[in-house]
Amino acid sequence: MSASSAFSDEKGGSSGEPEYGHDPASGGIFSSDYKRHDDLKEMLDSNKDSLKLEAMKRIVAMIARGKNASDLFPAVVKNVACKNIEVKKLVYVYLVRYAEEQQDLALLSISTFQRGLKDPNQLIRASALRVLSSIRVTIIVPIMMLAIKEAASDMSPYVRKTAAHAIPKLHSLDPEQKDQLIEVIEKLLADKTTLVAGSVVMAFEEVCPDRIDLIHKNYRKLCNLLIDVEEWGQVVIINMLTRYARTQFLNPNVNECLLEESGERAFYASDEDEEDEDKKAEAAALPKRKPYVMDPDHRLLLRNTKPLLQSRNAAVVMAVAQLYFHLAPKAEVGVIAKALVRLMRSHSEVQYVVLQNVATMSIKRRGMFEPYLKSFYIRSTDPTQIKILKLEVLTNLANETNISTILREFQTYIKSMDKDFVAASIQAIGRCATNIGEVRDTCLNGLVQLLSNRDELVVAESVVVIKKLLQMQPEQHSDIIKHMAKLIDNIQVPMARASILWLIGEYCEHVPKISPDVLRKMAKTFTNEEDIVKLQIINLAAKLYLTNSKQTKLLTQYVLNLAKYDQNYDIRDRARFIRQLIVPTDKSGALSKYAKKLFLALKPAPVLESPFKDRDHFQLGSLSHLLNAKAGGYQELPDWPESAPDPSVRNVEIPDWSKCTSRKDRKEKKVEKPFYSDSDGESGPTESADSESDSGSRSDSASASDESASGSESEESGEETESEEEEEDEEEEKKKKKRLDKTKAKKPVEESAESEQSSGAEDRKRGRKAVKNQKSASESESESESSESEEESSEEESGEESESDTDIRKKKTPVSKQPPKQSKKESKKETQEMSLLDLDDFEPTTATAPVTPVNFMSSSLVSDLEGLSLTDSILAPTTIAPSGSIKMYELLHRIKGEGLAVEYCFSRQPFSPDPNMVAVQIQFTNNTNSETKNLHIEEPKLQSGMRIREFSEIEVLAAGDSVTVVMGIDFCDSTQAANFQLCTHTRKFFVTIQPPVGELMTPAFLTENDFKKEQGKLMGMNEISEKLSLGEKCVNEHIIVERVTATANLSRVPCGSDKECRFAGKTVSSGCLVLVTVATKEGGGAQLTVNCEKMVIGTMLVKDILQALSQ
Repeated sequence: MSASSAFSDEKGGSSGEPEYGHDPASGGIFSSDYKRHDDLKEMLDSNKDSLKLEAMKRIVAMIARGKNASDLFPAVVKNVACKNIEVKKLVYVYLVRYAEEQQDLALLSISTFQRGLKDPNQLIRASALRVLSSIRVTIIVPIMMLAIKEAASDMSPYVRKTAAHAIPKLHSLDPEQKDQLIEVIEKLLADKTTLVAGSVVMAFEEVCPDRIDLIHKNYRKLCNLLIDVEEWGQVVIINMLTRYARTQFLNPNVNECLLEESGERAFYASDEDEEDEDKKAEAAALPKRKPYVMDPDHRLLLRNTKPLLQSRNAAVVMAVAQLYFHLAPKAEVGVIAKALVRLMRSHSEVQYVVLQNVATMSIKRRGMFEPYLKSFYIRSTDPTQIKILKLEVLTNLANETNISTILREFQTYIKSMDKDFVAASIQAIGRCATNIGEVRDTCLNGLVQLLSNRDELVVAESVVVIKKLLQMQPEQHSDIIKHMAKLIDNIQVPMARASILWLIGEYCEHVPKISPDVLRKMAKTFTNEEDIVKLQIINLAAKLYLTNSKQTKLLTQYVLNLAKYDQNYDIRDRARFIRQLIVPTDKSGALSKYAKKLFLALKPAPVLESPFKDRDHFQLGSLSHLLNAKAGGYQELPDWPESAPDPSVRNVEIPDWSKCTSRKDRKEKKVEKPFYSDSDGESGPTESADSESDSGSRSDSASASDESASGSESEESGEETESEEEEEDEEEEKKKKKRLDKTKAKKPVEESAESEQSSGAEDRKRGRKAVKNQKSASESESESESSESEEESSEEESGEESESDTDIRKKKTPVSKQPPKQSKKESKKETQEMSLLDLDDFEPTTATAPVTPVNFMSSSLVSDLEGLSLTDSILAPTTIAPSGSIKMYELLHRIKGEGLAVEYCFSRQPFSPDPNMVAVQIQFTNNTNSETKNLHIEEPKLQSGMRIREFSEIEVLAAGDSVTVVMGIDFCDSTQAANFQLCTHTRKFFVTIQPPVGELMTPAFLTENDFKKEQGKLMGMNEISEKLSLGEKCVNEHIIVERVTATANLSRVPCGSDKECRFAGKTVSSGCLVLVTVATKEGGGAQLTVNCEKMVIGTMLVKDILQALSQ
């Protein structure tokens, strides 16, 4: 077959593929260049859109495979004006790739791109802008600038996002446009869509990272949007906010640093009398320093980034981890350890980056990773770099308690086939021996045993490490020095030979007989040694000449003569210098008198430090930190300011009308505004007091606004004077009965069950007063706007409810029967302090958490009280259980227990010794004819993190008697069982308590607005939603509420809709919010939604509630 026929056949084949020549003369593979892609060009020139689309798909596929399609540029660019949107989109994809290479041809179509900017399709507008910004020719800079400005105001967030992407491209093309681009960035930063946020912050970081003032007004918005931004946007925003926070907030660990410094000063001050008084005064002034109060905006950032530790994207988790490390108080940094350990199950590349950062963190915050020590044990399948980094972390985590475990691990590692890893393991043993004096001798003996290893590399590395350890206590280890001198004949690794020679020279007085003989052997092989060994031979010769010149004088001269003519100039120079120094002549200078002091001076022992010691000055997670060198574009992490900058720069004074549903509401809002004091922030819940100093005035103004708000409410229902008088009377009565309430609060668990119904009724009767106390509590937490809107929602309902309200007010009972209540002033003060200082951002756990007593209310009462909000501060601390008895579980059957029967239940009472534990009520029944003695718990076997608080030993349980005790278990927010032994005076029984997921929570009292706000924070991965068919018995809201509260220890949240039931709780151990919504639909269907930061708990709770509602 001829070559021409081969070419003609090519059209039918795949375009651009290499063609196998059949002509014997062709000799192999050809690519027919001059007829390449002809079929594609014909398809692009065709009139049919389907052919053009097929051609563009094939071209884009070629580009994706990495093939060059630049010669098709003229044929493709003609189709930029095609009417078919699908073709147009693919043409733009092609042009973005090749516009920079084929700038002249792209410029010919610039008018088409400009028309594309006006296209009704948002994708075409965005693609046109993307292509325009890819043509890197300075002549079109004005056109690009105009296009970016127009796109920044586009209706579509996708186009605005593309505009943000185009800003850095234009800035790199023409830096003089910076000022105009900053205006566009400022405009886009004010954008409220999550799609734009990440891209505009990226543009900000590229163009003007030092313009912190642009972030002030958008700081809170960025914090709140963060959870919904796409993953790479989250990374960029978190890194930027880390730098921002370092310039705007005070160091949360400043007091600890000052205490450490003052301690050091006091220690050193004793030597310096003249500074003694000043330093004492400083130390005395330290406790008087104003206590650190975290800025609410600083807390907002930490709170909103914490859920992202559960992100599936490793970069997001790493970004949050570095933010917490650089910004969080020391007590809170520990939360990142678990997330980072989780990342270590990922790909080796991710592991490498994470371990680099963990190695840096573990130097300063060792305790954070100690519980996860076993996660850093090395697997045989790990790559060498990962193994060495894990070794680094294990060495950093080593302390007196875990050193024996770690050293056992290291012994195993030495047997590995990976030589680099073995060398690193031996160095790690040396570092452990240096840092922990108790194991120094053990490590030294182990290393000496390694000297008899067959592997030369192991021996060599051991020699180097032993040399460093011997410097600490040389006089005790002369035997080891002798042993190492004998190894000089066998070891060939230069570093090891040099280390042995240095040791013998340095401590020659400990081995006076061996050292001259070693020098004799080394003089023989001097010319064949490596340079590092030759230098140590010269040093050894000099030291022996000074201490034992009779035996070594001639040997020293011989070695110096050899060195004088060596090829390496370092060795020649060293030989000349030493000859002049140790062999005194007429010409030798004054230094020769001090030769002995120079050579045989005491040298400080080397400090074996981690190579990651000084890396934390780079921002963790950055490329600069990874390389330990400043990379291009790296922004330095600023130091904390000495005094806090003005926090008011972040206030945005924009009235929020979104919560008002009608014009009438808006008018009412305008009327009510003047009643509120100036100290209340207008920018929503994030604004709160910056220090404790203004808490007094704030609480005064809060109470004033409370009175005015409650006044306006009661005025609408036509009973203003009556309600005000009753509120004043109640205020006085509360103060008088304060002591009585406190004693009542201490009643035992058994009594609380009897008073359940009466206290439930009391709560209902005092429902209207609940609004006032709840308002004061929310005011102290600086959530003024949400409480305003709540007042308005209750105002709307008050017209309909006025009759039932009057009845409730008339049915008041004596104050002595009221559940314990704190005075208004005291509760306000406490909640304010908690909002500023509480590390976990949740309500104080001192108040107990009851379940809403829905079971005892008629349906009319439920609807009457729906608009009211109930909080911990106004409800009785007696838990009202769901209807029916509390479910009992069998712990020990009477047959298995030889007559002793044990049952338990979850009482849903707070466990007073430790509020983070679940109270478990245990009932012992003695069914035997003899008494049982010494009932107690032994050998609890718990999962890591779980804790148990045993009940006091029951000394005697008479025959036929029963006794009930309460113990506390911290299940660590998991349904894993707590295993322990139940012991009597004769027998031991192994028992297990496993909690249902619903018993791991405690009720949380939220208003409707608080519920919606918290639910907004727990979206995305933290939300689980399921559809279900309600069971035949779930005919009304009352039964649904009963079933849900029976399944989980949650409280009812008021809701305006009759088709929706809301419940809220917190996990007992960590205080994470659990929000449950059951929305009923027509036809017996319903939608169950659970929002919880802990996804495992959320998933299990959904299953349990589904099962309860489906029956």
